[in-house]
Amino acid sequence: MCLGNICRSPVAQGVFQDVLTHKIGLSISKKWTIDSAGTSKYHNGESPDHRSQNSTILHGVDISNQKSRHFTSTDFKMFDFIFVMDAMNYSNVLKLSENDSERSKVHFFLDSSFPNQNRQVQDPYLGGSYGFENVYQIVKKASENWLERWGSVKDKL
Repeated sequence: MCLGNICRSPVAQGVFQDVLTHKIGLSISKKWTIDSAGTSKYHNGESPDHRSQNSTILHGVDISNQKSRHFTSTDFKMFDFIFVMDAMNYSNVLKLSENDSERSKVHFFLDSSFPNQNRQVQDPYLGGSYGFENVYQIVKKASENWLERWGSVKDKL
């Protein structure tokens, strides 16, 4: 979850799907629902930023078919985990929650790599290509770490 859903969160969605497919070897569409959204409506219906697409395609991850959407309170019912990229989005998501159960689903994406530190994925929008590559690398590592943290996913399916 990021602000506009065109930079960080589409990369996270695509990378997490890719890591899951390669680490677990299952059809994501049948077992898992992985989606991204933004806490603003700035870019609803738009494709990911071309620089996000360029950074992921260099690693064999195609996010070009994604479309930005706005996070809503119904997402709490649809998802077991809601990952956010930074403190502002964390706050925005929590404002939509109705109870402790919903609030307990919200995590900083980097919590898997840096537990309880609330580390943020910096927004690369105003930066150069290095910022987008950096997002790819830290999101990939965090995705791998979430799978390790959850243990043997295959045994739970």
